[in-house]
Amino acid sequence: MNDRPEPTPAALYARVSSDRQDVDLSVSAQLRALRDYAAKHNYVVVREYVDEAESGRIANRPEFRKMLDAARDDDAPFAEILVWKFSRFTRKREHAVAFKSMLRRRGIRVTSITEHADDSPTGKLMEAIIESVDEFYSANLAEEVTRGMRESASRGFWVPTYAPYGYRKEYVQDGAKKRPRLVLDPPADAVVRRMFRMAASGVSLLDITRALNDEGIATPHGKRWLKTSIHRLLSNEAYTGTVVWGTNARDGAPPVRVEDAFPAIVTREEFERVAQVLSSKAPSQAHPRRTASPYLLSGLAKCRSCHTSLSAQEAKGGRYTYYVCQSLLKRGRGACDTPRLNSGRFERLIIEQIREHILTESNIRDLVRLVDEEMDGVAHQERQKLEAIEEELAEVRRRMDRLWFAVETSDMEVNDILPRIRQHQERQERLERTAGEARDALASRRALLDSVDVIASYVREMSDFLRTSDITGSRAFIRSFVKEIAVKPGTATIRYTIPTPADSPIAGGDAAEISLPEDVRNTVSVGTGGGIRTLTPFGHGF
Repeated sequence: MNDRPEPTPAALYARVSSDRQDVDLSVSAQLRALRDYAAKHNYVVVREYVDEAESGRIANRPEFRKMLDAARDDDAPFAEILVWKFSRFTRKREHAVAFKSMLRRRGIRVTSITEHADDSPTGKLMEAIIESVDEFYSANLAEEVTRGMRESASRGFWVPTYAPYGYRKEYVQDGAKKRPRLVLDPPADAVVRRMFRMAASGVSLLDITRALNDEGIATPHGKRWLKTSIHRLLSNEAYTGTVVWGTNARDGAPPVRVEDAFPAIVTREEFERVAQVLSSKAPSQAHPRRTASPYLLSGLAKCRSCHTSLSAQEAKGGRYTYYVCQSLLKRGRGACDTPRLNSGRFERLIIEQIREHILTESNIRDLVRLVDEEMDGVAHQERQKLEAIEEELAEVRRRMDRLWFAVETSDMEVNDILPRIRQHQERQERLERTAGEARDALASRRALLDSVDVIASYVREMSDFLRTSDITGSRAFIRSFVKEIAVKPGTATIRYTIPTPADSPIAGGDAAEISLPEDVRNTVSVGTGGGIRTLTPFGHGF
């Protein structure tokens, strides 16, 4: 008699993010590991979904969406989704919470074959910490890439993906790597000069557009010109031979500007004259500076009595700021008994509660282990990629040798093989560039992995994040773990998106009620503390 249970129908999901890699076996390696795991743990694989060159921070991935659509069917073909790491599923915490919640309601689990997480409160907490580390790592990796791009731009290299119309990219040797610079691309560069001359002489954008389209001159994408594309081209400072990069840097760093970085199509004087013409014809309009809300808990703090949001309000010429129930703002005194809350003191109180409930000593220890595993996994991927590239390079060299041998030992002419030789040479150059990038990344990851100080800094950053980060970073972190803060006279209830650790003051619950000291409800500090009352895990609403 066979007591083995029926195998669980499972879908496999694999993803790689870099579309710059010429060779990358990480997808096949992921699928191989997933299939082996399924065979050993009583799964039957019914579907396989693969996204290549797709970022984990984006939800609109073709195969990922196809997988979620299949999961929404009443007769979904699988009951579990197997991934190599949770970061393959998504690198954004809010996406992870939303999609996994949807899947759980359908009875479908997402399982990482390398990162343990179960359905217990501790398991869910660990899964959330893993996802937060993934997002934290992804953000740090993006910062490293941005620093590298800024350095390249400051040396006059062309960092954007596409060259402006009238130019093409040409790779030049820069140490061990090849980097792109812009060179003129006839006859398109002459078309650009003509556009600037027409605009400078007063010809309207509409007439320039009509002239180009009537003459059959296509855009870089082979389409007809539009007024907007002409305006965008005439406003591009690159045509003066200037590299401008980082004008909308998230960290507020000044943009990189390098003049005479490549051949100019128009002079600075011509560019500025056209800019004046365009400005004089543009309609008058205001462009107010868009700034992020300076209030950390906007959108999270709610009035428990009125079920409305608490809005920020300034008083005494901006000396004091408060969170105020919207009923009070709309209908005035007496409309609600929820007090005004001093914004700074209320935010600090909530931050300390999150640090105490979420970032406990045991979590930090687990965090160190997870970061170490994540970094070691990255190094392993880079080693796999480098090995694959070197194998491909060897094959390209063998093919070139065979072509030359054929010329030497037969009646074949050199001209007969030149097209194939050029193709192999171009592929060899691409592979060598990618191999160099992989070696650099591997050396960097190895250095990080070997550094105890770096691991410690990750821990310190996560532990001190809420106290030291800017408002945008703190708000994003808080929203990863806090669903809502419900306020009523004297107390506030923090509802977390996940159960808290067992060693936290609320012992694994997902909500905590804290008292609001008088200094939070007043503008004068009286130095009182706030007690905590534990609510039941997975507590209900109001």
